[in-house]
Amino acid sequence: MSTEHNNSTRADSPQSASAAAHQAREHAPAPSAAEAADPIRELAQAMESPLKIPAHTPDEIRDTVAALERRLIGGQREFRRREVAAQAGVSLHSARKLWRAMGFPELSDDEVFFTQRDEEALATMVGMVRDGKLTEETAISLMRSVGQMTDRMVVWQIEALVEDMIANQNMSDRQARRKLFDMLPDLIPQIEDLLVYSWRRQLNSAVHRMALRAEAGVAAYTHGSGGDGDTPLPLARAVGFADLVSYTSLSRRMNERTLAQMVQRFESKSAEIISVGGGRLVKTIGDEVLYVAETPQAGAQIALSLSREFEADEMLPQTRGAVVWGRLLSRLGDIYGPTVNMAARLTSLAQPGTVLTDAVTANTLKNDTRFVLTAQEITAVRGFGDIQPFELSAGVGAGLVID
Repeated sequence: MSTEHNNSTRADSPQSASAAAHQAREHAPAPSAAEAADPIRELAQAMESPLKIPAHTPDEIRDTVAALERRLIGGQREFRRREVAAQAGVSLHSARKLWRAMGFPELSDDEVFFTQRDEEALATMVGMVRDGKLTEETAISLMRSVGQMTDRMVVWQIEALVEDMIANQNMSDRQARRKLFDMLPDLIPQIEDLLVYSWRRQLNSAVHRMALRAEAGVAAYTHGSGGDGDTPLPLARAVGFADLVSYTSLSRRMNERTLAQMVQRFESKSAEIISVGGGRLVKTIGDEVLYVAETPQAGAQIALSLSREFEADEMLPQTRGAVVWGRLLSRLGDIYGPTVNMAARLTSLAQPGTVLTDAVTANTLKNDTRFVLTAQEITAVRGFGDIQPFELSAGVGAGLVID
């Protein structure tokens, strides 16, 4: 990570372009009456300067937002980007890469955006690079993981609180969002404590999984693969998809609240089943959930439980699913590789209420009486050629017990 300080600005540099754009905004002609009355245009203009609260905002909201900001970011904004970079002893170029990874907006040289806490956070990351604990690339990746996950988490939490007030306190969306300003000061400490608690718990679980793989999982991961050195994909996992049937047509007939309830029920129920089965929820994308498990048996149990539980749920349509055991690559919290692609292709082939798997996974599970594997018609699958799918069904035993 470069620690050079260079305050000169070339005419064609990004900093110069940003400053020119800022000056253009400052000297732009005043909008006409028709333009000022257009709420979409007003919103677009406001979002270009997200640090400024619109002039017509009520004083009580303006004061509440200002107080919340001081509490959340550690005081009054008082530093520009070059000042913070200089205090941390890092070049502006390197600082900007870290800030972008966190999801910060692009700033001009004269915008006052940062606090002392921002300088301390930047210095912490720079210090780990200088001490040789991290490379600059790894530091940026860590910052991006924090920025992206917390961004999604904050949006999720705000919408959950707003939806609760709309449903249970008979508020409009606007009323609920205004009420949230008053609620947040009391909620911040508890949510912050839960965030740290959850992160430590999740890290502890990851440590245990790593120890398990190192001591007991070698045979499973090398079985049938010719050893560890024959593939660039280091992780052997069960990869599963579950997809709501007829989601698109159903969503067109639902109002906003009913659709939100269905999606929330699908996501929360999927997360619960995957957790009970010892898997990890990778992500949900509307009508689809992607998960991984440590063993093919665990992945199969989760797949069957998802299918069974959604079949019995009157509020949700059936699912089609697939689970495949194989190697994959994990990056940025997501997973990649042919195993993931195969699971996705099989999901699209599955009939409503069924789970498919491939021949390799079926061969791994065939001697386990908890599962029944039924060969299906050989099918041409894009990217894989002709494959032999197997339908996975429940055998002996109750499967996962979902309270």
